[in-house]
Amino acid sequence: MSGQFARSYLGIGEVLVELRGEFPEISVSKIRFLEAEGLITPARSPSGYRRFAPADIDQLRFILTAQRDQYLPLRVIKERLDDRAAIRASQDQGTGATQLPRTEMVSRRELLESAGINEQQLAELEAHGLVRRVGRLYSQDALDIASTVAMLASYGVEARHLRSVRTAAERDVSLIEQVVAPTLHQRSLRARDTASQTAGQIAVLLIRLHRAMIEAGLAEAGLPADVSDAELTARKRPQSEAPEEPERSAAEGNGRRRPGYTGASA
Repeated sequence: MSGQFARSYLGIGEVLVELRGEFPEISVSKIRFLEAEGLITPARSPSGYRRFAPADIDQLRFILTAQRDQYLPLRVIKERLDDRAAIRASQDQGTGATQLPRTEMVSRRELLESAGINEQQLAELEAHGLVRRVGRLYSQDALDIASTVAMLASYGVEARHLRSVRTAAERDVSLIEQVVAPTLHQRSLRARDTASQTAGQIAVLLIRLHRAMIEAGLAEAGLPADVSDAELTARKRPQSEAPEEPERSAAEGNGRRRPGYTGASA
């Protein structure tokens, strides 16, 4: 995956900004509805947030145009989308082209460019165990982490301050592994699929619990706040647009250098 492609992933708020000029009626609830009806299938971050690739934006444009200009029902639009997908698959088979998976690894340079950090800052993230390499490459999760930590640094939060976050995440992973272990011991493809689905569901609940506990703690400290990315998203879209879902900050900030990142001290 190129750095440009990694930067092209958009959060749901950015999708609204991208499409609102052409389709003023677009909304978060509209996008969610189209997903629920199976017309779009955006990727999901490890935390469950929607992430839209260029192909997803193109598909949304196709759907919205068909509704606006041709007044087509969703059933017919879905049939046309299936036809488009079949044609593209046939063309790809004929030319030997293959679509890059969303989970493709990125190089060190691509991660640096997309997260907006330098070599020293990445080295500090690795030293504190926040980002790990797989050989010479990095996963999309590593890109998300690097981008988010870079944004946190603009508030004075450094990598060394996040050791407890890393430890808490590792404990949550251990807990999930314990829960799904009996299923994995069945040693079948179906059991592995079931275990993966269960792990994802537990992870979402743990993240929800963590958020609720932070909000409760802030309220007790006299700092009530809605723990979401709403304020960060508001910087990138009109103030009149009410956030309906907190999008992962990494997805919204990739490719832009965050001011104030000075790195972690040893």
